[in-house]
Amino acid sequence: MSTATSPSKFSTAIAAGAVILGLAGFLASSLAGIGAAGAQAMPDSEKGRYSMSTVGNNVIRLDTRTGAVSTCNNSGAGWACYAVPDERAALDAEIGRLQADNERLKAELAAREPTVAGKIDDTLPKADSLKKPHPKVAEGERKIEIPLPSDRDMDRMMSFLERAWKRLIEMANRVQKDVSGRI
Repeated sequence: MSTATSPSKFSTAIAAGAVILGLAGFLASSLAGIGAAGAQAMPDSEKGRYSMSTVGNNVIRLDTRTGAVSTCNNSGAGWACYAVPDERAALDAEIGRLQADNERLKAELAAREPTVAGKIDDTLPKADSLKKPHPKVAEGERKIEIPLPSDRDMDRMMSFLERAWKRLIEMANRVQKDVSGRI
């Protein structure tokens, strides 16, 4: 029993096969072109130096000798690879700069002030000037003695009170004159 296929189904199958073969040929030639370009640029001793991985539409290229990473993409003009910034190298450079700066500052500080011989790690005793002395103990009994103000302190206090009283009286007189003048 033989089955006959219609001409439209047959031509569709041939067209699909041609498209698939065309795409396969295009991909093979593209990959061969990339491989040929890589083979021409590298001597035989360096084959296998790069490791490639696809990520989306891009290719990540790892240089197995130096550890450099690049992203490669196919633009309208052809394949182009761009180096990925290496954060570790930037961190190492910054650490080196800071260490050199630290050493320079230490040397500058050492040149500025001579070091003190002996221990300097011990804390100095603190003297609290606001701390009240302990009350005196008289004859075994605890009694609190309150120091009385001196004559000089009393004179200062009395002169302050006299000036304050005079100003208060002067203010009262001015207020009385202002009120009586308006009535």
